[in-house]
Amino acid sequence: MDAALLRLVRQRAGGRCEYCRLPEAESLVPFEIEHIIPRKHRGRTVAGNLAWACIYCNGYKGPNLTGRDPATGKITRLYHPRRHKWSYHFRYQGGTLIGRTAIGRTTIEVLQINRPYLVAIREVLIAAGVF
Repeated sequence: MDAALLRLVRQRAGGRCEYCRLPEAESLVPFEIEHIIPRKHRGRTVAGNLAWACIYCNGYKGPNLTGRDPATGKITRLYHPRRHKWSYHFRYQGGTLIGRTAIGRTTIEVLQINRPYLVAIREVLIAAGVF
């Protein structure tokens, strides 16, 4: 991947994970380029298929495109940062991310965004005024 594409993806994300919104500047873990549609599913390495993600979200998303909505049990697509509006699918209640839709709930579940230590990190960042 060339430096210009990496820079574009990083800048477009505004310094935050495109899934959980963790600020990169406040993170102790590296952020990564994430293929929204993974290469194993023929996803291409082009700007429209790339997202900036924290290591937590990228690691749990892996090659997944779908998951089970915890509310209905139905197979549901995951959040797609280039096609979906984040605020339509998610909202924060304190340090806990709430899914507003099946896509939001499923993405939170598959990416395990509300693991207790991540909620605690977000609560500290909220208290410090940086989240």
